[in-house]
This record gives sequence, structure tokens and C-alpha cells, in this order.
Amino acid sequence: MAAVSPTLTGARRLVVKVGSALLVDENGLRGDWLRALCDDVADWRGRGCDVVLVSSGSIALGRRVLGLPLGALPLEQAQAAAAVGQIRLARAYEEALAPHGVTTAQVLLTLEDSADRRRYLNSRATMQTLLSLGVVPIVNENDTVATDEIRFGDNDRLAAQIAVTCGADQLLLLSDVDGLYTANPKTDPTARHLPVIEALTPEIEAMGGDPVSGLSKGGMKTKLMAARTAIAGGCAMAIAEGSVMRPLSAVANGARCSWFLAESDPQLARKRWIAAMKPKGALVVDEGAVRALQGGKSLLPAGVRTVVGDFGRGDPVAITGPSGETVATGLARYTADEARRIAGNRSDQIEAILGYAGRAALVHRDDMAL
Repeated sequence: MAAVSPTLTGARRLVVKVGSALLVDENGLRGDWLRALCDDVADWRGRGCDVVLVSSGSIALGRRVLGLPLGALPLEQAQAAAAVGQIRLARAYEEALAPHGVTTAQVLLTLEDSADRRRYLNSRATMQTLLSLGVVPIVNENDTVATDEIRFGDNDRLAAQIAVTCGADQLLLLSDVDGLYTANPKTDPTARHLPVIEALTPEIEAMGGDPVSGLSKGGMKTKLMAARTAIAGGCAMAIAEGSVMRPLSAVANGARCSWFLAESDPQLARKRWIAAMKPKGALVVDEGAVRALQGGKSLLPAGVRTVVGDFGRGDPVAITGPSGETVATGLARYTADEARRIAGNRSDQIEAILGYAGRAALVHRDDMAL
């Protein structure tokens, strides 16, 4: 029985990656196309879907303003172009979404922000808060400071990481191709389009190619790498040709694309990931806290009786009941020293104890596996 692809209209939290070649051409920013994309974004927001945009284009915009040539740029020139282009890119999105009453936010990240646990948790908390407030984050790699050692290198993989970070159930890569083929359709007339990919087998991964656009860096190989990250995190991913007006509507209405099916739902995938971690400490809680956790609540400091071990913020900790039984594994939102100081106290007392307004939960339910 053939696998059924997801439907874009069914997305609860959607990450859309916009490639440079779609957003910028030889004449500059494609304003009409951007406004049409934002019409789609507003429609999806109106249906109750959270939307995150991961947008390339800052270097492409900046290099035009600065009169820099096409092709690879020295690092310093690329960073300068990004600095000039990023402010124009953010303004363009803001102006295109403002008529719909949609607030935008700019989020700039590097690979270090996902590799470092503390910075990852900060990024995740910021994204979750923005989305809860109805904001559409505009995410890009922070090309003004990123060097090769701390770069994602392309926004396909950045988009996949963002999708996993914010718990998206769907990721759409808008590109200059309409999906994955068994071979390069520009050079092989026998190449077949693959509408649904159920698993990333070695044969599928061997179909990756090289970039073909002078404005974009990502080729099919990077998209397959992005797919591996996304589907392992419980997020279905689609590759679609995005140059048409209102590309989200086009995909929703049946335009050709390739769907990579998620291995599980985002929350379940995250819970499995946390459950597999080796705890670096333990939080011993009372019976009331055990009942609250089993009822789906977060762990508040008031329910903690003892803090064991030496752990940092974002490290995995075991949560044990008063009899020593393991109740859950979770990611601590405070260091061991901070946890000891606030243990047994109400959340509204945290600021007075620590000297700053911390988070109410010591371990949030989204960062916990029972």
C-alpha cells in the first residue's frame, strides 16, 4: 500500500525555508513574490498554524548594494554583505506581513547555538515564547559573525534544526527544484520524480547532487541531510519549487513536491531523545510533585526536597520520588547550585533568592520524559 503524504493545510507548526534564488534575482529583491508568500503565511496563521520562516538572502541583497561580484566571496566581504543585507531582509518581511497584522521577529543563529546545550535551550525558549505570542520569527544564519568552524553552511540544515528545536510537525523547503528525482532531471531524461520518501535509505541518499544556482549554496545533498535531521525529530519535510506566486497555496493545492515522512511525532521523538540521555544529577521530589508530574505538569522548585550531583543548565537529570524510584528524566533549567538554593520554595520567590527573575519551572514538562 502506497504511503500517504502529509497535507500542508494540516500543519500545526510549519517551518518554511526560503532560498536566495527565490527571494533575490539580478534586479534585486523580488518584492511581489515576497508579498505573495507573506499572504500565504498570514492565511496559515489565520488557521491557527504557527509559522517560522528560515530565510536566505542577506548576502545576496548586501552584495548587490555593495557592488560585489557573484560567486564565492572572501569571508570579510561575505560578512560585510550579510550585515548590509540582513537589515534590508528583515525590513522587507516586516513590511510584507504588517498589513496582515502579523508581528515579525529577527532571530540570528550559528551552529554553536544548537551545539551548546545552554544556548540551544535559550534559543528554544525564545522561539517557543515568540510563537506563543503569535509572532512569525524570521530566522537566518548569523553570517556577520559566523566563520567556517561555527557555520551550518546552508539554510536547509538550519531550517531542519529550527524545525526540531521548536517542535514543528512540518518543514517545507522552497527551492528551485520541485522535489527529489532518481537522477538529475536536467541531464538524465529517464529521471523519475519521487513524491513520497518513506525512509532515507543509502540508495535515496546517493541521489543527492550539487548546487546549480549562482545565488544559492544548498544542493539536493544538503536537502537530504536536512531531511535526516527533520524526520528523526518527528517532522515531515517537503521539497517544492517555490518561484510561483503563493507557493504554500500551490503545494496545498497539489503542486508537485517530494514529502519525506516523519519517523514519529515531534513530541514523542523529543521525549525518546531525553529518555536516552545519561543523567548528570538527580532531583528528589515529594509525593505531591510525583502526582503533578504524572498528571502532565512541570516540576516546580516547591516540590524538590534534595538536589544530588553537579550539573549545569540544560543537563539531563533524573527525577526521583521519595522512595528512590525514578519518575522521569528531564533537562534542568537551573544549575545544581541554583537548584539547591531554590528547592522547596515557591516560583514567585526565585527572583528574591537568586537575584534575577528565572523561569518558574525547574524542569519544564516539554523537556521531560516520564
